Amino acid sequence: MIQTPATPGTAAVEGGAERSAPPPVLEAIGLSKRFGTRAALREVSLATHRGELVAIVGPNGAGKTTLLSILAGEARADAGTVSRPAAEIGWVPQQPALYGRLTVAENLRLFARLERCDDVAGAVDRMLAQSGLAERASDRVETLSGGNRQRVNVAIGLLSDPEVLLLDEPSTALDPRQRERLWEFLRGLVDAGTAIVYSTHQVQEAERHAHRVLVLADGEAVYSGSPRDLEETVGASGLGFEAAFVEFLRRRGH
Repeated sequence: MIQTPATPGTAAVEGGAERSAPPPVLEAIGLSKRFGTRAALREVSLATHRGELVAIVGPNGAGKTTLLSILAGEARADAGTVSRPAAEIGWVPQQPALYGRLTVAENLRLFARLERCDDVAGAVDRMLAQSGLAERASDRVETLSGGNRQRVNVAIGLLSDPEVLLLDEPSTALDPRQRERLWEFLRGLVDAGTAIVYSTHQVQEAERHAHRVLVLADGEAVYSGSPRDLEETVGASGLGFEAAFVEFLRRRGH
């Protein structure tokens, strides 16, 4: 059974009355996917709300990238539903789809046209400002640091101004300073109301930044809740999320 704290559909107000909580901006129910005889996902469900940051963690081969690919419309599930069409979801794959010999602005302009943005110039200006890359607009992408290339990659995913942004291993291959700058950018998006769902092998990153974690193992969702709640679930309070995560998987035979 998935361990999960209650995600209320209603919230208490003064006098004992209840009011409806806002619906999730993205909800997936019962997603399953097979590759031949191998089950990559087994009835995985996920929901996220405005201004929430959800980390998907798990061992290699757990199904993290498969889940994100289905949510992004890059892969088709064998079963299950996703509440939003792919066109309404921002998607940042692990491998940046950038053109190194084009400038930052030219990359953004090209992808804005591919996204059929109503105001291409406005979308490019908005993302240059939001990503903090306005001063690098005329620089070729091939001359940028890994961190700045990843910021361009994220900016491309945001060109259509989506309410939900998906990222697959966004900080892979970044040094600590680049990683911190990327997370400053992403936290700003969350503070402005964007919902972010991302996968990571950096368990400490999930503990530090995520409001909630979804733990996958062998294609199954085995936990959904806050990092602190997982520590309490395994009786590892005070030892840190990484120790709790490892112990939780050990107890479940993973």
